[in-house]
Amino acid sequence: MNTSTDDEVTSFQTGFALRPDLVFPVRSPDDVVAAVRRAADAGLPVTVLATGHGLPGAVEGGALISTRHMDRIGVDPGARTARVQAGVRWGQVVEAAAPYGLAPLNGSAPGVGAVAYTLGGGLGILAREFGYAADHVRSLDVVTGDGRLRHVTEESELYWGLLGGGHRLGVVTELEIGLVPVRTLYGGSLAFDGREVDPAALLRAYEQWTRTVPSTLTSSFAAVPYPDLPALPPQLRGRYVVSVRVAYTGADGGELVAPLREFGPVLADSLREMPYAESHTIHSDPDFPHSYHGDSAVLSELDLERAGELLQRTGPGAGAMVVVQINHLGGALARPAPNSVPYREGRFLVRLLTMGEREKARELLDPAFALLAPVTLGRTVNFAFGAGDRAEGLYDAETRKRLAGLESTYDPASLFRRSQELSSRSC
Repeated sequence: MNTSTDDEVTSFQTGFALRPDLVFPVRSPDDVVAAVRRAADAGLPVTVLATGHGLPGAVEGGALISTRHMDRIGVDPGARTARVQAGVRWGQVVEAAAPYGLAPLNGSAPGVGAVAYTLGGGLGILAREFGYAADHVRSLDVVTGDGRLRHVTEESELYWGLLGGGHRLGVVTELEIGLVPVRTLYGGSLAFDGREVDPAALLRAYEQWTRTVPSTLTSSFAAVPYPDLPALPPQLRGRYVVSVRVAYTGADGGELVAPLREFGPVLADSLREMPYAESHTIHSDPDFPHSYHGDSAVLSELDLERAGELLQRTGPGAGAMVVVQINHLGGALARPAPNSVPYREGRFLVRLLTMGEREKARELLDPAFALLAPVTLGRTVNFAFGAGDRAEGLYDAETRKRLAGLESTYDPASLFRRSQELSSRSC
């Protein structure tokens, strides 16, 4: 079971080196139990890897448990549930659920691992209508730091800690998740040329529009200064593209988005009725491995003056390609749930991504997030890419205290201390 092949440490995020001492390419819960016990015997910290979309940083030494071979899915259409193993990707779950007129609460990229995404909360395509993916978990199977395989349900405090706590309490081998009865949706994006239309003015109009829409409509604002490179499609090369993305299951989607077309001359319009299986086209996230660094800020309000300055700093004059995404929160995301996903009172989530060297990325991103500090509630585990030494704010004080208590119970050898260290410094 112990190998160190290049395939097992290959990650979607190529910017961080993965050089563990031991690699365990697990294929069953029993394999995971054996891997955790061996790591404990050797006194090695454990890292869990499925697809590697959300790596917080490099991995040097220790044990790496690769779950990518655990890719079994089972759908129960009567119960509207799916059981997904640790290596399953969201695109697989969407495909398995679609014949029954059902959909998971997946994110925008079909290649992302379903389990890790959900353990971090899971802000999905239809988040304002249905809440976080973590809110719909029925049960979990997890190997905790003491080397025991446990079946965990809502009655357990461990259930609360796993859903929102990421990988800090063990290796989740399987989830039972709730599915929603969605066959089709109204969605897509409206894109504008940010050199012809003032991006800050577009953002102001977008923020005002979000105050008028139903709590079941999910949307985001994005601004991307594309470089002039031959590898890019001609319509994107050298353009500063500002867009609004929408996902909605109601019948009046066309009427609700009509005001968006008044923002200015439209560069591209992909809004339409679509099968849920095509929902990944709303965001069209890159599907090829690459290097990126990024972080997030959950905001109490969208301070439009500060947000306008943020767009100025991250636009074409930034000297690097910075992807800005601003998600409208609220709706079902604000509902209490028996898990550790924090900051449900937030109104917007700002996510910034940039490519290139880590230090240069920090030079761009740190001042941008400092600008938002007066309205920032905290950060999200799922969107801390390369921010391992900037870990404050991942949890509020009470959540952090409860998680620390669970760690002492279920990870007595501190095998998952890398994840614990990332979040325990969030003060």
